[in-house]
Amino acid sequence: MDLILWRHADAVDGIPDMQRELTPKGIKQAKQMADWLKARIPEDTTILVSPATRAQQTASALNLPFSTVKSLAPEADAMSLLLTAGWPDAGGTVMLIGHQPGFGHAAMLLLSGIETEMSIKKGGVVWISNRVRQTTQQNVLRVAMSPDMV
Repeated sequence: MDLILWRHADAVDGIPDMQRELTPKGIKQAKQMADWLKARIPEDTTILVSPATRAQQTASALNLPFSTVKSLAPEADAMSLLLTAGWPDAGGTVMLIGHQPGFGHAAMLLLSGIETEMSIKKGGVVWISNRVRQTTQQNVLRVAMSPDMV
C-alpha cells in the first residue's frame, strides 16, 4: 500500500476554523503540488479529504474525484488517520488531504515507530509505501516534498 499525506495549502487565519479558505499563496501551492502529484499517482488512487474548506480547496486543485471524510477533520490524531486510510491493508494508493499536527504524527509513527512531532509544510506531501521483504514488513519513505521544491 502507498499512503500519501497531503497537508492543505496556506489558508487565512480566523474563526470558524472549518471555514478558513486558501490564500492566493495557498491556491498557487495547491496547484503546484496537484500538478506534481497528478503526474505520479496511479489512476485508481483513493482520495479522502477533510471537510474543512481549506482541505476541500486543496483537493479541488487535483480535478479528480474525492470523498469527504469527517474523521480527517483538523483534530484527527495519528491512529484515526491511519485507520481511515486502511493502513497497511487497503492496498493500492490512498491519499489523505488534511491537517497538522495529525499528519506529522502519523508520518513519524510509520517511519520511526514513535508518534512524535514532525512538521509538514503547508501544501507539503509525505508519501510512504508499505512492503514485505522476505518475512519483514517495511515502511519506506518515497517522498517528502513541499510546494517550494516542485
